[in-house]
Amino acid sequence: MRIAVVAPSCTLKPEAAEALTAIAAARGDAELLIHPQCFLSDGHFAGPDAARLEALREVMADDSVDAIWFARGGYGSNRIAVAAAANLPATARAKTFLGYSDSGFLLAAFDKAGLNVAHGPMVQDVVRSGGDAAIHRALDWLTRRDPSALEPGVKSGQRAMAFNLTVLSNLLGTPIEPDFTGAELLIEDVAEHEYRIDRAMFHLTGSPAIRRISSLRMGRMSEIPDNDPVFGSDAESIVRDWCSRSGIPFAGRADIGHDAANRVVPFK
Repeated sequence: MRIAVVAPSCTLKPEAAEALTAIAAARGDAELLIHPQCFLSDGHFAGPDAARLEALREVMADDSVDAIWFARGGYGSNRIAVAAAANLPATARAKTFLGYSDSGFLLAAFDKAGLNVAHGPMVQDVVRSGGDAAIHRALDWLTRRDPSALEPGVKSGQRAMAFNLTVLSNLLGTPIEPDFTGAELLIEDVAEHEYRIDRAMFHLTGSPAIRRISSLRMGRMSEIPDNDPVFGSDAESIVRDWCSRSGIPFAGRADIGHDAANRVVPFK
């Protein structure tokens, strides 16, 4: 299997690329193509918008590539998402796209366009504590669709979608908003104050598109900063409250988040 790595948001750290290459070589079940664009730097981004888009479109059109793995999150994929999903090459429909966090903008755009996408670990996760396990989990799923890599609550025959809450809130109402009808929606977030989680949930659950989901589950809301004064509700209470207000069934917790334990959720 040939897997291309591109960085639609921020620059991939060389040490992450080296660690990934070593893991893949030891496994022997995947050929990795780490695009040179991953190491570009243009302010916050892994190269200018045009360079990031060009690299992504290049590997999308390459019929020797079976899957496209997003290198890392950060911020920036929204700036190229509309163009990336336009006038798709036929070869793109045979590929799988894997990522999470800021890459959720591309997952949404590509899902809307009918491509095969999944939330799951990215290359930069290899430098997290326990990151080797995240890389093996992603490769297990990409190379052989190993069910042990999946989020345990994902059900056969039930459409599922997973997003970072802040990313999802920001893409609603834009041209890349996908169809959520009947899907079980999984959300997670990192480094957001509880009031920001509350604000995002207000926007999320007020969306007519989101109100068409079958249920919502909450992944890990990690590294929540202290607030002064104390907000008064924890993340799960906030999510449950907005689900109750909007009539969206809250279906419990999910094993996803900004950490090495993050699991795979195919959109289907």
